[in-house]
Amino acid sequence: MPADDRHVKDEPKGERRQERKERGGDDQGRAAERQAPASPRPVPRLLERYRAEIVPSLQQEFGYKNPMEIPKLSKVVLNVGLGEALVNANALDAVTRQLAIISGQKAVTTKAKKSIAAFKLREGNTIGAMVTLRSHRMYEFVDRMINAALPRIRDFRGMSRTAFDGRGSYSMGIREQVIFPEIDYNQVDKIRGFQVTLVTTAKTDQEAFRLLELLGMPFARVEEAARV
Repeated sequence: MPADDRHVKDEPKGERRQERKERGGDDQGRAAERQAPASPRPVPRLLERYRAEIVPSLQQEFGYKNPMEIPKLSKVVLNVGLGEALVNANALDAVTRQLAIISGQKAVTTKAKKSIAAFKLREGNTIGAMVTLRSHRMYEFVDRMINAALPRIRDFRGMSRTAFDGRGSYSMGIREQVIFPEIDYNQVDKIRGFQVTLVTTAKTDQEAFRLLELLGMPFARVEEAARV
């Protein structure tokens, strides 16, 4: 076989080897990217303020000797009761989607624990949705709720000062989901409300109230609360 022909036949093999080598290098690069540690998530500004300002204030005010005694947010629960889901399946889809937009976390559905004939309710029927937030997402939500959503309530005069349960939890009702800027009013099928429960590690209502007050919760003034 002429030398020129051998050269022509050998050339594709060399190209294929080079191509496999480059492809192998790309695969190794992608594997290295997958194994590389993810960049740390930025600390929410409300959490930073809690650590830098609120913790020392609470410790000085209540005289905690052990830092573990200092109250903190434990979790935030968003809950929607949706009786209309029994006759309107689209309502449940809309609510779970809106809860996910507001909270930044996928919502889960809640089901009836027992049957109630008067309400045509059977055990196992889907009658609501909820989201439980912890850690960074919890602080990010509370920050947005306090500083962006609550001020948009019409004729807002502050949150109730008495909605504590005696075990460190505070519950509040949001009448309209559209007060959250993330919700597009043009895509809302119906105005609905939901309940927000802020669970803290406080042992008394006084400690829980002071914690939420320092976090920025706009409680009603004493004279307004007395008038109500």
